[in-house]
Amino acid sequence: MAALLEVKNLKTYFYKKKSVIPAVDGVDLKINKGETLAIVGESGSGKSITSLSIMKLVPSPAGKIVEGEIILDGKNLVDLSEAEMCKVRGNDVSMIFQEPMTSLNPVLTVGEQIIEVLMYHQKMTKAEATKKAIEMLEMVGFSRAAELINDYPHRLSGGMRQRVMIAIAMSCNPKLLIADEPTTALDVTIQAQILDLMRDLSHKFDTSILIITHDLGVVSEVADRVIVMYCGQVVEEATVDDLFNEPLHPYTIGLMGSIPSIEIESDRLQSIKGNVPSPEHLPKGCRFAPRCPSAFDRCFAEMPELMSNNGRTVRCFLHDTKGDKQ
Repeated sequence: MAALLEVKNLKTYFYKKKSVIPAVDGVDLKINKGETLAIVGESGSGKSITSLSIMKLVPSPAGKIVEGEIILDGKNLVDLSEAEMCKVRGNDVSMIFQEPMTSLNPVLTVGEQIIEVLMYHQKMTKAEATKKAIEMLEMVGFSRAAELINDYPHRLSGGMRQRVMIAIAMSCNPKLLIADEPTTALDVTIQAQILDLMRDLSHKFDTSILIITHDLGVVSEVADRVIVMYCGQVVEEATVDDLFNEPLHPYTIGLMGSIPSIEIESDRLQSIKGNVPSPEHLPKGCRFAPRCPSAFDRCFAEMPELMSNNGRTVRCFLHDTKGDKQ
């Protein structure tokens, strides 16, 4: 299968007066055409900064891509100027953010915000863009789209605003859709509708999806492959079936264990002990070692590399077929 996006050794650092914060530290990932890839992990694991790096929207001058390549359809986005990236964003790559109310302009109508995108990227006339805007709103499930284009975002519910964001994102038929926690602020019923909608539009437009989430339920619904991140690094990569059937990394096992189950009665939910370390004071060796129930001496002294074994990829000495596990 042909790769649409390849990220190679991506390093995005933030600079403070006396410290350097490796928010994304050597990430590799690949998304094939028509595929949905999920990135999961706790807050502070580097998921969102990875997606912002792909869009080249990392806050500057504090943050900077210091190394790596972001290759979209053979073009390295890292080398593009801001003017060139403005043509890529919205056209080739679109992004849906976690809270649509802060992403939509409160003083412009829903229609104006879709029309603006179409006129800029597709060079449509206002009449053509208005017609397409109504079609896109109908496509994401609005029955009275012709009236809705004159509404302002504050008049819509959270689920409706997220549908509008999807309509804007898909209006130029992008090759890649990045969705950063797209269902976090929505109730369970609306979450399911939004995920179904994203999946349907992906198939209709043959769009690849990169979904950023901490919700493993979302992952099981929409993803083909999963990357697990911790402290700015990839710690495991697998197909969604392999990950749920046999998680390998102790961190992934901990995440799986924290999922509530209606089949098992328990007074307390399982949790991973400790907290994600500060990116300014990362532990020596494996970054998960201080929280890991299976850690041994080597884990606290050496940083494990990503290891491939039987088609699985994991960053853990427990799965090192060559090294000493004692």
